[in-house]
Amino acid sequence: MEHEKGFEQAYKEWQEMTKKLMNRFPERKEAFKTSSSIDIERLYLPVQLNSSYMEKLGLPGQYPFTRGIQPTMYRARHWTMRQYAGFGSAEETNKRFRYLLDQGQTGLSVAFDLPTQIGYDSDHAMSRGEVGKVGVAIDSLEDMEALLNDIPLDKVSTSMTINAPAAVLLAMYIVVAEKQGISPEKISGTIQNDILKEYIARGTYIFPPKPSMRLITDIFAYCAENVPRWNTISISGYHIREAGATAAQELAFTIANGKAYVEAALEAGLDIDQFAPRLAFFFNAHNEFFEEIAKFRAARRMWAKIMKETYQAKNPKSWQLRFHTQTGGSTLTAQQPDNNVVRVTVQALSAILGGTQSLHTNSRDEALALPTEESARIALRTQQILANESGVADTVDPLAGSYYVESLTDELENEANLYLEKINELGGAVSAVEQGYMQREIHHTAYETQKAIEKGDQIVVGMNAYQLDDEPKPELHRLNPELSANQVSKLGEVRSKRDQQRASAQLEKLRKAAQDSENLMPHIVECVRSYCTIGEICGVLREEFGEFTGI
Repeated sequence: MEHEKGFEQAYKEWQEMTKKLMNRFPERKEAFKTSSSIDIERLYLPVQLNSSYMEKLGLPGQYPFTRGIQPTMYRARHWTMRQYAGFGSAEETNKRFRYLLDQGQTGLSVAFDLPTQIGYDSDHAMSRGEVGKVGVAIDSLEDMEALLNDIPLDKVSTSMTINAPAAVLLAMYIVVAEKQGISPEKISGTIQNDILKEYIARGTYIFPPKPSMRLITDIFAYCAENVPRWNTISISGYHIREAGATAAQELAFTIANGKAYVEAALEAGLDIDQFAPRLAFFFNAHNEFFEEIAKFRAARRMWAKIMKETYQAKNPKSWQLRFHTQTGGSTLTAQQPDNNVVRVTVQALSAILGGTQSLHTNSRDEALALPTEESARIALRTQQILANESGVADTVDPLAGSYYVESLTDELENEANLYLEKINELGGAVSAVEQGYMQREIHHTAYETQKAIEKGDQIVVGMNAYQLDDEPKPELHRLNPELSANQVSKLGEVRSKRDQQRASAQLEKLRKAAQDSENLMPHIVECVRSYCTIGEICGVLREEFGEFTGI
């Protein structure tokens, strides 16, 4: 009977939470109905509650958040439709951003080119041939101003996929907002800022682990005081999965990295309930439809338990795992690219049924080139159709209670916990990365998957089965061949017209702070205000911290 009393109290609290939330965010309709005029309830529950229901599932908006972090989920607001975009110059990318916003996108997501991601200016020898290729080139505050021109930063949230130089790009965003007359307290968004997964799976690192973790905790502390609506890290399983991990490995390694960031912040003297509510996660939506849904539900439950029981966080917002999802880039095929529209739809649906807070849907031509405007629009329309025409957003956690989904949720949690035990034995995520453990596990899985595809045991439609003799040749996005030269010329102009004495002085102050234990963010912000470039700022830190050369 104890669990029944617990449910009654929890249900009453859920009703009160729902009422408060609806005062701020009324539901999208007065009544939700199917096409047959059948009422759709806000929440469905088992006919008979058993003793494990409250422990394992609970109610949406309540611990352990298996059923979602908001009591009404998408009945009030759809997830943020945040299409990832960035190519060429800041001006070109700004046009794409404004086009997507005009088409109904509700948040920005910025892709940066490789030189920006590893802290080099466009005129550096290492940047040759890569300027603006896989994302937008950002060298200085002037580029960031052009990137965000005519975009109201107090109304649009922005996610930036940037890691090693995340502090610099965040500083640029803050200063651009100030130039728009918007205080840091009013801007919202996310920096990825997840360096551990760079060591594990992606490779765009600059500094060794210890100073990298210092930069991350400095951002935590600075934003808690100055930029309270900003998500200070997006702990990323996406790239771990893209490197070849299974769903269980993605779940386990992402959670392990999350624990490492929490522990680093605690060691730096930060209060857990001050920084934990602004931690966010980033997951992949892959092809195994039901497994993906279960993965998202298991992730929420695992994180809630860890934050409440292991780290003794008191604020319920510290227990919530909020996450962005991107459909699986590695699942897209260059062959028969229109097939990718179907893949992306299935993957996006799993993210929505799994309770994502924001979503990017890949474009059909991304296995061939940067997306064309038409392809990006189709990818956005995919989300809009799912949101407005399918009915999947009309009730909370509609697959709860499915024998299969609940079993998969439990199994994935169990598998992930086995990995976490092993990582703990190795001394935690940082130590496991330094020993190459997670890298080896992913490489093994990727190898086995590739063998299965090559043998035909794993079917990839259009690639190793159901091929066409004559492949279609779609129109592809082409970059301006003068891009690199134009970007280098702009960079030279920035250096020539800035106050060089001021820029040099700010870089020297940053150097001294790096030699000490001061928070680096205020100094980086001042460097950005002085139009110091990303290469100059990261260059100072390279000299003081050294560079990571791999395991």
